Amino acid sequence: MRGQTNLLKAQKRLFKKNMEKRMMRRHLCALAVSVPLLTICLTTSSHGADSCQPVFDALTKVVTTPSHSYTTNTSVSDGKAPEGETIFADGQKYIRARGKWMRVPVTSQDVLEQEKEKEQHGKSTCQLLRSDSVNGEAAMLYSVHREYDEVKEDGQMWISRGTGLLLRAEEDLDNGANNKKEHRSTRFEYGNVRAPR
Repeated sequence: MRGQTNLLKAQKRLFKKNMEKRMMRRHLCALAVSVPLLTICLTTSSHGADSCQPVFDALTKVVTTPSHSYTTNTSVSDGKAPEGETIFADGQKYIRARGKWMRVPVTSQDVLEQEKEKEQHGKSTCQLLRSDSVNGEAAMLYSVHREYDEVKEDGQMWISRGTGLLLRAEEDLDNGANNKKEHRSTRFEYGNVRAPR
């Protein structure tokens, strides 16, 4: 009787060990499947933000580096294409209106804060499309989609490979607040830029 009890106890221990091994294998198999999925999910969600980082950096450089931009706005409703010029220099923003330069009461810091607000509270998706060039300068071409407030922007941005500066932008803007749609073409220059006098 005693031998049968010891045998029964040994069988129970062996059964329990086998069950623990099976449970451990199942747990490890579940873990092996879920960890890559979690990694893929985390990579995908952070990749969205990371894919826009070169674009956000280039937009930041436009206002922190002395820059001169030339923009043509084409309204979808009336087809007019007014041209505009903007200079960022010495922490200030200047625009050319009716042939005369004037300082806008908005600093580079104000524009940076506005862009950061769009980044944080809006939605942005970017995709590197291909290598390209702008006026002979090697560039990376990005597609960009941004939504903030009641504005939707879809466009393409050419960013210098060497400096990370924004060289050119083609954007379609849809402002739901005032039902205004327009296309904006902008080219940027950075050499020998000074505040206008």
